[in-house]
Amino acid sequence: MTVVDERPAPQAEAPRRRPNRVLALLRNSWRQLTSMRTALVLLFLLAVAAIPGSVLPQRNISPEKVTDYFTEHPDLAPRLDRIGGFDVFGSVWFSAIYLLLFTSLIGCITPRLRDHVRALRAQPPAAPKRLDRLPQHTVLTGPPGGAAAIAEVLRRRRWRVTVRGDEVSAEKGYLKETGNLIFHSTLVLVLAGVALGHWYGWSGNRLLVAGGENAFCNTRQQYAEAKLGPRVDSADLPPFCLTLDRFDAQFLESGQPKSFNATVTVEEAGKANRTADFSVNAPLRLDGSSVYLLGHGYAPVIRYTDRYGRSQVSNLPFLTTGDMGLTGEGMAAFPDANVDPKTRKRDPDLQVAFTGLYLPTAPDSPPYVRSDYPTERNPLLNLVAYRGNLGLDAGIPGSVYELDQRQIRTGKVKQVGDKVLKPGESWKLDDGTTVEFLGTRPYVTLSVRHDPGSDLLLVSCGFLLVGLMGSLFGRRRRVFFRVTPAESADPTAQTPTSGSSLVEAGGLPRTDYPGFADEFTQLAAAVSGDGRPDERGGTDRDRSDREGTE
Repeated sequence: MTVVDERPAPQAEAPRRRPNRVLALLRNSWRQLTSMRTALVLLFLLAVAAIPGSVLPQRNISPEKVTDYFTEHPDLAPRLDRIGGFDVFGSVWFSAIYLLLFTSLIGCITPRLRDHVRALRAQPPAAPKRLDRLPQHTVLTGPPGGAAAIAEVLRRRRWRVTVRGDEVSAEKGYLKETGNLIFHSTLVLVLAGVALGHWYGWSGNRLLVAGGENAFCNTRQQYAEAKLGPRVDSADLPPFCLTLDRFDAQFLESGQPKSFNATVTVEEAGKANRTADFSVNAPLRLDGSSVYLLGHGYAPVIRYTDRYGRSQVSNLPFLTTGDMGLTGEGMAAFPDANVDPKTRKRDPDLQVAFTGLYLPTAPDSPPYVRSDYPTERNPLLNLVAYRGNLGLDAGIPGSVYELDQRQIRTGKVKQVGDKVLKPGESWKLDDGTTVEFLGTRPYVTLSVRHDPGSDLLLVSCGFLLVGLMGSLFGRRRRVFFRVTPAESADPTAQTPTSGSSLVEAGGLPRTDYPGFADEFTQLAAAVSGDGRPDERGGTDRDRSDREGTE
């Protein structure tokens, strides 16, 4: 007899799919990038990467200093330039750190925010079976209302409460995690505000001398220093013009500044001209941009009459040397002087320039090198005259506030004399030409800025501080109460009065909280109605009851 096995043949196991190595690598890389440790490392790297931007001159802020750096360090400067040393904040490596930090913070905050919302919506956990194993534990006489009365006491003290029969669970201190998340979320907004200001912001500095002929219009060509964001074009600058009408400065007798105020005439497209005042801490707002008052000084008005009797006037600012007396140093150049009116030919060797110091309050006796007070009590102009080829036609960039020293070293420009002048005095040079010191005009240093991310930065920094305070001072803790009828209570713990119940309480801090023991004691006393727990777990009322019983 043949026996047929009717059991189904075992099926071959399907081959296991090998994990995709690329996906696994991407998943692990994302986990590493979004970890808090990586975010801290990137934040540290960002701070270190910003150091070269503070040490080295930056091309978008001070191009003339970058040129000087190339002159002083001909071997090192090209190497630094290749790695973006003179444009640190726009370099590829700085942007990479910035974007990685931005991505890491977002990836780190998102799952924590989701878990925190779930924790806020969830009920406090049930009480553990052994409350005596918790860091804080006591047994006390319960209130007449039992678990409901205990829950009401906790709610009045702003605890999140859940009642499960005769058990009460409560927790408090979610402000710590909330503040932590607010802090890191607003840090992302701070980075976004910085990026917005960098892309769409612009700024420029300009010296503005008083007088209608010295009006300044908001164009890139009229700025001494200008910086436009990558998304900003010269045509995007708002059209307006400013004329400095008056500048008032007040000082203490010690020379310390007291107040500054500038009065300007504002011309805006499609609007009538108006007069506006602004000061150091109260900038002028114009079409989304702010005009800040940074400094001030004096511009000597110098008139030069050449050998043909034609006069030219210079009122260039003399830049302050940094002393308290506002001593100014500058130059007045006259490259078009001594041109023969018949031939109309200009001889470069007959160009004239004057350099010197202006002292608002000169000392009574020489040397006249420093002003004693910032206001004009004894104004004096110490001039040095030069004649020759000033080098203005060579096409080499230079400063209008100082004479090219290379022309002096090569002998193309020679000194022809020096003189100390007071307002109204004149000086006749060796070739018969004259120079007059007519007086001074005040000038101000303006900084015009547009930062679309400033409002976002202000709000974000406010929330950042709020989140930081919550993170530092918030304390997570939990307490549990279990109500037990008096008849079934442990007789060794307490001898209750007729009709009372016992409450076993326990608590634990979820974070480092040295003051939790005192808070737990006060909370137990509030639940029992009076007194505080004694060394055996009861309250003062319980202790008196025991003494009466004994």
